[in-house]
Amino acid sequence: MSTHDLFGDTIARRRAMGSHQSQVGGKDEWLTPPELIRELGPFDLDPCAPIRRPWDTATEHYTIQDDGLNQRWHGFVWCNPPYAHVGKWMARMAEHGNGIALLFARTETKAWHEHIWPKASSVLFLKGRLTFYHVDGTPGASNSGAPSALIGYGMGAARRLSRAANSLGKCVRLEVSE
Repeated sequence: MSTHDLFGDTIARRRAMGSHQSQVGGKDEWLTPPELIRELGPFDLDPCAPIRRPWDTATEHYTIQDDGLNQRWHGFVWCNPPYAHVGKWMARMAEHGNGIALLFARTETKAWHEHIWPKASSVLFLKGRLTFYHVDGTPGASNSGAPSALIGYGMGAARRLSRAANSLGKCVRLEVSE
């Protein structure tokens, strides 16, 4: 069976977010748990928001129709990117340098080595595994299948992640090399 991701790329078969389980519905569009937004916000911009959403993640939202990668980013950004194109989004987040991104804690990947380890100000490794939500606001049937991390860019992000560490996990400050 062949399908397309949010960016029109053909893919033979989608895997679950953790890639060890088959994903029902084959989609890239999963919502951030609202409690994370409440804990870490407010945010000025979400450049990769779903078209329909039961809660706002920021004051302004770019959807796939807006092509958030090619729009002007401003203010403090929230970024829960489509994981099929995580490198492109993290490159843009590192370039913007002011906000928080949510990713799998796959610290050995190219995106981490190119756009996070040398450029982020802090990383908060979340306790347990998140359950993401469908665009109708209902939680997924199971957890994400992998551990997640919040990546902070800029000192404002580092402060927010440090404050949230008591309830969410363990925060590590990074020495930015650029």
